[in-house]
Amino acid sequence: MAFGVYVHIPFCASRCDYCDFATWTDRGHLVDAYVDACVHDLDRRRTDGMKPATSVFFGGGTPSLLEADRLVRILDAVDRAPGAEVTVECNPDSVDASKLETYRAGGVNRLSFGVQSMVPDVLAALGRTHDPANVERAVQLARAAGFERINLDLIYGTPGEDASDWRRSLDGVVALGVTHVSAYALTVEPGTPLGRRVAAGASAPDDDVQADDYLRADAVLGAAGLEWYEVSNWAAPGEECRHNELYWSGGEYAGIGCAAHGHTDGRRWWNVRTPERYIAAVESGTTARAGEEELDDATRAEEAFALALRTRRGAVAQPDAGSMVAELQAQDLLERRGDRVVLTIRGRLLASDVTVRLLVAGAATPVPSGAAPPTRPAGSLALGSIEC
Repeated sequence: MAFGVYVHIPFCASRCDYCDFATWTDRGHLVDAYVDACVHDLDRRRTDGMKPATSVFFGGGTPSLLEADRLVRILDAVDRAPGAEVTVECNPDSVDASKLETYRAGGVNRLSFGVQSMVPDVLAALGRTHDPANVERAVQLARAAGFERINLDLIYGTPGEDASDWRRSLDGVVALGVTHVSAYALTVEPGTPLGRRVAAGASAPDDDVQADDYLRADAVLGAAGLEWYEVSNWAAPGEECRHNELYWSGGEYAGIGCAAHGHTDGRRWWNVRTPERYIAAVESGTTARAGEEELDDATRAEEAFALALRTRRGAVAQPDAGSMVAELQAQDLLERRGDRVVLTIRGRLLASDVTVRLLVAGAATPVPSGAAPPTRPAGSLALGSIEC
């Protein structure tokens, strides 16, 4: 049975202007203690009977900011099933040949680079520190180290980014020949530098522009052989991210590290937010959980339906929703494939609205009590929310 482990690495060299994740640029002195805490947490969970992981995902933050042997030490503490997918999120600025070779030798078999744009002016507007040449260098180094499964993350809709800028970014990642691309619409989060600028009167992302950008992404990536399999993700056949598919299918996974979320034994739970509190909890032998929840059957069903509808497989709609399904089909927002309903490309642009209309019409199937509730990844009902 599929089971995932998510490891949150909260350290960054600098903070991007749009980021509101649990990350810090001034906690480098905690790295060794934090790695120890993650290893001890995993050791304890393994003793308590945690299942072997079919996928492991190091997110952040900037996992590649750690020395490679430290990251591999955490990975070594994860009991993994044969053929497990192991992904590390990387900043193009913080990888070199030695680090990538150590990752590969240690069991990492998939990399995800935060590219965001291939246009220097757009990168500067986002508060990113790398340049496009670093992306090309990082991908070349990854291939030299033996990595075949590589994802590149993009962000579209940055104020000041025009259609030609976005096309340059798409053409740039396609030229690198990677097997997976994620593209997210820029969102403005309160409390971030971008949020404060917008609150003070600066331009905010334009919904219509972002819709055009999404259509362009689907066309360019599709022509390059990358098929959409979730609203914000495109992959070559067989190269879908198994860890993210676990989230979208409501599978179980453990969250390791501060602010990490987990879903096990029919409950969703989350850890304390700061690295200091996480380290202290693990060292003292107490739980690092900050809270947990168990959803009722109706909410489970609605979330399972909403997450499934975001994917290429679509979701099964109940007969009671038949008239709404027909209405959405007539509006070119939905299509039927056997017993499932699937978003059209226009429907993907309006995924939140389509989902709500179907749920109000009673499309979700009730989930029996005791069944595993699905997890809701960040932004699961938004076209382009960025996930850590």
